Amino acid sequence: MNLGKKPLVWSYILGHLCIIKIEIMENVVQVASAEIGVKEIPGARSNPEILKYAKEAGFKNYKSDESAWCSLFANWVALKAGLERSNSLAARSWLNVGIPIENPEPGDVVIFWRESRDSWKGHVGFFNGFSADKSRVYCLGGNQGNQVSITAKPISKVLGFRRLRPDGPTTFSRKNLRKGHTGPNVVKLQDSLKQLGYNCGTSDGMFGSKTQQCLKDFQTTNESLDINGIFDKATREFMVAMLTAQMN
Repeated sequence: MNLGKKPLVWSYILGHLCIIKIEIMENVVQVASAEIGVKEIPGARSNPEILKYAKEAGFKNYKSDESAWCSLFANWVALKAGLERSNSLAARSWLNVGIPIENPEPGDVVIFWRESRDSWKGHVGFFNGFSADKSRVYCLGGNQGNQVSITAKPISKVLGFRRLRPDGPTTFSRKNLRKGHTGPNVVKLQDSLKQLGYNCGTSDGMFGSKTQQCLKDFQTTNESLDINGIFDKATREFMVAMLTAQMN
């Protein structure tokens, strides 16, 4: 099957609608996975690939791969995928970026504490799955064993998961959305509601009662909007304004 560049692919299997997400998140995994094996060079020299990450991500003062580079790598991957970045070499800086989530998907950011939860030390990478017993998190990231790799870390050390947003203005389809609608436009609406603090659950592309209620709650914050649970032109324009204000 040629999936091309479509953000979502819909497939009917055994009479059920199965949602296969091929979103920007796959681009994150693709970008990061292509770097697996890049490692530090022992001694005074630095791997030019790691220094390239720093230069392209805007860390002009980063000169040696002896310095921690997990957040550097995460920033570089996000840059290449067109997503927001922390613009910091501190791993825990990623707690202040993106949408907090409880059910991560491959490509979401995962942040860990290191040595002590009550310190500034940490590690950041991209979620790659859970172990069978859910006790460990598989993390795709840089500076793991001094290289880009996939490693398993205890779930007890997870500080949080974050879903990164596109690094740029938010736009929506002109189509009005309401309860019963499905598809990528609904996913974008659900992600945007969560970004603004309305917990509509998993972004599954199905406009159900929970999405409708969250949309109504959003509409109540602007007295000029009809509180009808329909994602109409006026609601779209107000949501774009709120998302833009949040990003600035």
